[in-house]
Amino acid sequence: MKNPSEQLPVDHIDEIAESYVKLVLSVGEHDSDYVDAYFGPPQWREHVKANPVPLDTIRVHAHGLLGNLNVIGVPSREEIEKLRHHYLAQQLRSLSARVEMLKGKSFSFDEEALALYDAHPPHHPETFFQDVLGKLDGLVPGSGTLAHRYDRYRSSFVVPVGKLDAVFQAAIQECRERTGRNILLPPGERFTLDYVTNKPWSGYNWYKGNSISLIQINTDLPIYIDRAIDLAAHEGYPGHHVYNSLLEAHLARKRGWIEFTIYALFSPQSLIAEGTANFGIEVAFPGNERVEFERSVLFPLAGLDGSAAEQYYAIHNLTGALNYAHNEAARGYLDGTMTRDQAEQWLVTYALMSPERAKQRVRFIDAYRSYVINYNLGQDLVRKHIEMRGGTADNPAKRWEEFKVLISSPRLPSGL
Repeated sequence: MKNPSEQLPVDHIDEIAESYVKLVLSVGEHDSDYVDAYFGPPQWREHVKANPVPLDTIRVHAHGLLGNLNVIGVPSREEIEKLRHHYLAQQLRSLSARVEMLKGKSFSFDEEALALYDAHPPHHPETFFQDVLGKLDGLVPGSGTLAHRYDRYRSSFVVPVGKLDAVFQAAIQECRERTGRNILLPPGERFTLDYVTNKPWSGYNWYKGNSISLIQINTDLPIYIDRAIDLAAHEGYPGHHVYNSLLEAHLARKRGWIEFTIYALFSPQSLIAEGTANFGIEVAFPGNERVEFERSVLFPLAGLDGSAAEQYYAIHNLTGALNYAHNEAARGYLDGTMTRDQAEQWLVTYALMSPERAKQRVRFIDAYRSYVINYNLGQDLVRKHIEMRGGTADNPAKRWEEFKVLISSPRLPSGL
């Protein structure tokens, strides 16, 4: 690794990018979750494993690289060159913050979210969630408390284990076809699907490079019918699989930008990745098209009553506003104003989770901390960015166009 304290010539941003990749690999030797994907030169990883770099040295190198970027300055050429400069700077700042955390520095939830993900998470009072729960109260049938009624109601929409694969394969095929009509996918792109247990997440995309992914679905808890499209689109098309494939094709391969052969999980890139993966569900299924497809295809495959699809999604879409309850639980738990039991109860009360699902969510917070903001805040920031450019719900072609531009570029949260 080059000594970052040596100022590089102004045209050597590629050397800064190379050093950045090696620093990410070095942090990965201290944090097993940090490197989410890597398909750069294998000898770089082997060298880092054989010659581990201390955290203090990583921090010094990161600061040196930032200094070199400042010397180079922001290019005055095409916008994507400016975005690249901003990308490397923000990723390096985030990397430095992660190193500080690994060395024992404590951040508040809000401080950590800004330092790692380049974003300010909003605060939502209890009254915000109570208002949503009040609206749901009149929609969810049955008697008893809303939480119990909601849990009973949802139990009628669990996909039987024996039908899971058929339902998921149909959902994936539909998502891929819709994406392929609007985005030119790299030749040979594909992924395999694997069903796993004992994980803190419900689904995960492990990108392998060359437009190939391994997607894992956690079957610890019952899987509701809505998760088929959610996971097929979020993890696959037009979500993580397509996002990673396009970055590899357009930036790593076509432009030779080596920094896009690695994905640092706890970094600003994740807010874009998770935000586009969530918003991509709406992009692929505008208006009522999702309900129509599920009613005619997925509900019958799962052995469920398709006539119930419209009511189910009226309730499901309203509960989407409760997603920010996850952030408040994480904020309270990580800041020490909630115990584990209180965080779980908060999720039961304000996110309408079952106790088992709330426990799984707090396990996720244990492992990934403020990462939770990337799903809801990420989705909202991505939606706003695309709609401001004309990609509104009533202009699906423009929405697909702006979505493709975003997932093919190095744009980060503060660049939105």
